[in-house]
Amino acid sequence: MKPFRFIHSADWHLDAPFRGLSGLPPAIVGRIRDAGFRALDALVDLAIRERVDFLLVSGDLFDAADRSLRAQLKVQQAAGRLAEHGIPLLAVHGNHDPLQGYRARLAMPDNVHIFGGERVETVTVTGRDGEPIAAVSGISYAKAAVTDNLAARFPVPDGSLFAIAMLHTNADGDPGHDNYAPASVAQLAKAGYDYWALGHVHTRKVLCEDPWIVYPGNLQGLSIRETGAKGAYLADVDVDGRVRLSFHPLHAVRWERIAVSIEGMQDEQALKDKLESVLQAEAEREAGIPVVARLVLEGRGPLHRLLQSRATLDELLEALREKFGSPGGDGRLPDGVFVWVESAKVQTGHDLDLDAYRRQESFLGDLVRLSDALLEDEAAMRAFLEEAAEPLLGNPKAGRRLKGADAEELAGWIAQAREMALGILLDEEEQS
Repeated sequence: MKPFRFIHSADWHLDAPFRGLSGLPPAIVGRIRDAGFRALDALVDLAIRERVDFLLVSGDLFDAADRSLRAQLKVQQAAGRLAEHGIPLLAVHGNHDPLQGYRARLAMPDNVHIFGGERVETVTVTGRDGEPIAAVSGISYAKAAVTDNLAARFPVPDGSLFAIAMLHTNADGDPGHDNYAPASVAQLAKAGYDYWALGHVHTRKVLCEDPWIVYPGNLQGLSIRETGAKGAYLADVDVDGRVRLSFHPLHAVRWERIAVSIEGMQDEQALKDKLESVLQAEAEREAGIPVVARLVLEGRGPLHRLLQSRATLDELLEALREKFGSPGGDGRLPDGVFVWVESAKVQTGHDLDLDAYRRQESFLGDLVRLSDALLEDEAAMRAFLEEAAEPLLGNPKAGRRLKGADAEELAGWIAQAREMALGILLDEEEQS
């Protein structure tokens, strides 16, 4: 076997609408909308710079079945750049961009291979010297909602070359994603392939190393649910078939949730100074990369009561957006960088010693212990909230809101309800 290297990417979602960005100033709208295309440019730059032998895309190149012409032209351009450097591009389509969707009549370079949706295909990839280096098998989604176990269709490789399988799947039923083309990690591990190049799950994960079963995550985060570095894996395969993976960030905009504790703060100035400090740090963390951030205010302290006023929080956010929300800001931000505060969530608490209440045999003690128990059990939280909100669930929108909430949101609601109840009871104690 000859050593070679390849890039495993997935879930480009080109031309995807970015969610949760209402009220953006015009100066940064275009920068965020173009983030997916910029990330693709960075991916191609990486492939050329690292002289990879081929590049894989494990589904969802586009965000919609009826992909925009702009996005298709961008893929054509990227493939052309790769072709100039002798780098093949192999791709499968996923649930967002099934083969049945709209495709413009564009001439793709000869270096592009799109796997069909009728059966698993296997293609032999050659190195720069023309000698075979890998056998790559894959299958695309013919339609959007594929519920069959496509992994079962992959033939056993003959073992003559390093065997790679490309599949857009929900391995082991990740609850955060639709259960398309379901398969188990155990099934994939027994199939005889050296590397499973998976797509669909937007969080990068190495599910197994013998054989390699890998999600690279998406190229570019699309919402506040997709925080941190996004990019692709560079895989180096040595003469014995051993793989060394290295992750390369490629995002053009980074999403972050920034937790800030109010503990020890006595006034608005202290909070303002702290928030400006953390936003400045985010702006300087990655050269040239703007940030969309959600502030999560937490901890216990005197500022809790002040933060219950939405007007106070809105005015603070307006000041932060004015200072950090445009490229260059007030002169302290790096060139071209901004930090847009998407929202602020208040998860603070009254300036109380909850441990003292936990030890009390009192109504307040019962309240704290009950909330503690709920916060440790997602199913219990959901059941409790469904019972409490039962009169509202006749409204379809309210029902969908509760059903679609994740564990973090449920915990936030429980914690907020606890603080409201504590505030009411403490006020009553003070007045009695």
